[in-house]
Amino acid sequence: MEKYIGAHVSASGGVENAPLNAKEIGATAFAFFTKNQRQWVARPLTRENIRNFRKNCEMAGYEPFQILPHDSYLINLGNPDSGSIEKSRMAFLDEMQRCEQLGLDRLNFHPGGHLNKTGDEECMQLIAESINHVLSGSTGVSAVIENTAGQGSNLGYTFEQIAYIIDRVEDKSRIGVCIDTCHAYTAGYDLKTRKGFEETFSHFGKVIGFEYLKGMHLNDSKKELGSRVDRHDSLGKGFLGIDLFKWIMADNRFDGIPMVLETPDDSLWADEIKLLRSFI
Repeated sequence: MEKYIGAHVSASGGVENAPLNAKEIGATAFAFFTKNQRQWVARPLTRENIRNFRKNCEMAGYEPFQILPHDSYLINLGNPDSGSIEKSRMAFLDEMQRCEQLGLDRLNFHPGGHLNKTGDEECMQLIAESINHVLSGSTGVSAVIENTAGQGSNLGYTFEQIAYIIDRVEDKSRIGVCIDTCHAYTAGYDLKTRKGFEETFSHFGKVIGFEYLKGMHLNDSKKELGSRVDRHDSLGKGFLGIDLFKWIMADNRFDGIPMVLETPDDSLWADEIKLLRSFI
């Protein structure tokens, strides 16, 4: 097994450009949006988009397990309003079907929040129902829950909350988790110290289980431990520092999954990828 490292690249001008943009920065993994992330509805992918995306992935040597597409920021699978949740479910299903068309096997998403209209448990129940609904309308693509910083009313910032949702998903073979280092830190998991790193991931293994780990977002943090604020920083420039990324790269529990930079300065991505690779 090995480490697959990349960044969340642009798909501007068509999804088929994402693998080319990833290749250009020396990435062996990548993330991208299959449609505009700030719009509810987008034009369907054309046959040409699909054919060229698959061709470019093959040419650049990317297989589905190295690619972690991200859904739209508008989607909230825990929205208590019946009209809004329907809209979110339809949009999420559309994204799952796009991944299916592109031959991909996972879709990363933020679980959602209750908007201070219901309780945590009710909201997590709703998120699980939404996932079940969407999985039953699609095939072959896993829904990958990203841990959040717990900003606003967003849930999924503790491993227990994520486990609660997974427990209620009917098809366990199509659910997974993506751990964002910045989100984990600002949610209160002290990844800055060696002891905190060991404790956090031993806890992750017990509460969720590494068999569910389908991707990672490698980001430093502009905000402090437990601040519950989601602000990414370039590697080594934030509160996390560089040691955490050395520990992750040297740990085989994180092998074989897409590890994606979402750091704010894309001009540094090629260097950050090289740096991470030097830690292996």
